[in-house]
Amino acid sequence: MLLQSPYQTYKRYRSLQTHRISALPIVILMPHSACNCRCVMCDIWKGNQDLRQLTEADILELMATLKKMGTQQVLMSGGEALLNTNFFRFCEILKKEKIKISLLSTGLTLQKHAELLVKWVDDIIVSLDGDEIMHNQVRNIPGAFKKMADGIRAIKKLNPNFKITARTVIHRLNYDIWPQIIDNARLLGLDQVSFLPADVSSHAFNRAQLWSAPRQHEILLSQEDLEKLRTVIRNLFINYKDDFVNKFIAESKEKIHNIYFYYASFYGLNDLPFKKCNAPWVSAVVEADGSVRPCFFHEPYGNIKTASLYKIINSPDAIEFRKNLDMAKNETCMKCVCYLNLSPTQEI
Repeated sequence: MLLQSPYQTYKRYRSLQTHRISALPIVILMPHSACNCRCVMCDIWKGNQDLRQLTEADILELMATLKKMGTQQVLMSGGEALLNTNFFRFCEILKKEKIKISLLSTGLTLQKHAELLVKWVDDIIVSLDGDEIMHNQVRNIPGAFKKMADGIRAIKKLNPNFKITARTVIHRLNYDIWPQIIDNARLLGLDQVSFLPADVSSHAFNRAQLWSAPRQHEILLSQEDLEKLRTVIRNLFINYKDDFVNKFIAESKEKIHNIYFYYASFYGLNDLPFKKCNAPWVSAVVEADGSVRPCFFHEPYGNIKTASLYKIINSPDAIEFRKNLDMAKNETCMKCVCYLNLSPTQEI
């Protein structure tokens, strides 16, 4: 955990009050646009032939803003960030400013990079989609589970205390083996597991065109599945109650229950669950082509190839966007599956 000064806390308050960013504690970077998986719920891999990636010059240019805004954590996302051959050089640049580095990864090449990951990265979040059979099916990569397991094992051998957690998208293919996912997370030696529903309605994850209804329903639970989902969740609360208490399962019971409400909302059975989020005020997403977004799901409002990150996030358009954003009514926010709510006093 990185401690922040009272002045940084004050600046985070000011960002929320004025809609002008005074502190930017979290930045998400996408070093590489391609992915080494072909997941059923994601279209990123379909754009692999249109390669885009951040350069060392891009990272060096970003550092002026990151230092000015007191950035404490950089989350390396993608695509698969490790596909960028300069990934560890980026880490070296960031580490000189004592910025915490978290990596979101498919896990396929962790073993290959184990020593450098332990040296340069603070923690890793892998994608876990089920038991071995289901994980390989969802990833569409033979042996994906074993490669991830080997990588986790290699890192833990080098440093048993290195934090590796999992993030699981719950959807039509894997909701009924939810308990096995938790069991496999423990068997893999992971420190924690987190759950969220599948995004089927945004332009995120390289969807130039929104998914059609038939495509959505390949991933959405059917209305007939909902009662079984409710039962699965109820049993989780009983059989894995200790994992909620000790936070091996990251979410509260309320947030887990909201996964049911999310899917039920597609059939008019309830409203979409409300998400309290301040991502556009406390973070920014820099994509592989340099585009800057307020979060994963809203439209870009600039590009670091043509302006500094500081000027982009505090441009008149960006300030106006935050000022007028009503998350209770904005359709993108209402359907969001991955949100951030960081209080001004919360340490990272």
